[in-house]
Amino acid sequence: MNAVQIRSAEKALSVGTWLIVGGAMLFSILTVTPLMERHSPKGWEWTAPILPLVVDAAVVIVVRLDSVLAALGGHGGRWPIALRWMTGAMTLALNVADSALKKDVVGAAVHAVAPLLLIVTAETGLAYRRAITAAQAAREAQIKAERAEREQAAAERREAQERRQREEREHAAMLAREQREHEALIAREQTAREDAARREERERIEARERAEREARERREQMREQQQAERERLEREAAQRRELEAREREARERREREREQQRAERERQELLSAGPAVEKQGEERARATVRAAFGAGLSIRQAAELCGWSTGWVTARYQEHRDGAGLVLEGASS
Repeated sequence: MNAVQIRSAEKALSVGTWLIVGGAMLFSILTVTPLMERHSPKGWEWTAPILPLVVDAAVVIVVRLDSVLAALGGHGGRWPIALRWMTGAMTLALNVADSALKKDVVGAAVHAVAPLLLIVTAETGLAYRRAITAAQAAREAQIKAERAEREQAAAERREAQERRQREEREHAAMLAREQREHEALIAREQTAREDAARREERERIEARERAEREARERREQMREQQQAERERLEREAAQRRELEAREREARERREREREQQRAERERQELLSAGPAVEKQGEERARATVRAAFGAGLSIRQAAELCGWSTGWVTARYQEHRDGAGLVLEGASS
């Protein structure tokens, strides 16, 4: 059977099963509802259809889930079996209860047809679905095996073809490699000759550059020696100038010291001469006042030493003070 025929058989089984389940449910509701109305408390007769509906709902659940598990190749265990038989027994008991209570054997047998048919249909449908599932699994396994064999054969053919192509490529590659090796040998020989020529040319160029570099280095060394000689002469000249400057400063310092010593002797001579007996000359008087001012003597003492008046000495002191102030201002600026 192909997949279309299997689906058609499953559809027929499903439709027939649900027709039997629907008819059995309708017959059960119509049979059990009057019985429940007679055995319900007064005022609660409207609840009579609930019990057959609940039992029939359990039947629907059992049939539906059993069909799903059978299609998947699974097994629900003991509880689905218990629920299936319990719902079948309840449906059978509820349907034959009224006739059994009346001791109507024929009625009980008639009302037992639908529940028994439902029970057997559920079990048979489950068996059919399991058998169909097993057959489908076997067929799919067979199809997979055939497909695997075809794929393996195709793979072997591809492998053989690829092996032939690979051998052809390898042969062509070997020929091409030999050709390339021959061409490479010729190219290497040509390259070796060119390299030898370039090497000789490069050696000539390097020798010329080396000679030029040595000449340039000799010129650089001569320039450096001349520069060093000039720097040495400049340093010696600078040292001589510095030595002459130090000698000149030393002479000037000695001359200043002699001049200071001479001025100090003159000042001491002027100050140690004592009060003048007669008025000194203006030049000598100025020198005496200058010495007295430098020694910090008073105007009166300076006037006694030079023989001039205190007013004249005061004017000279003021000149010396002004001159000292100008010197201080120049030094501060």
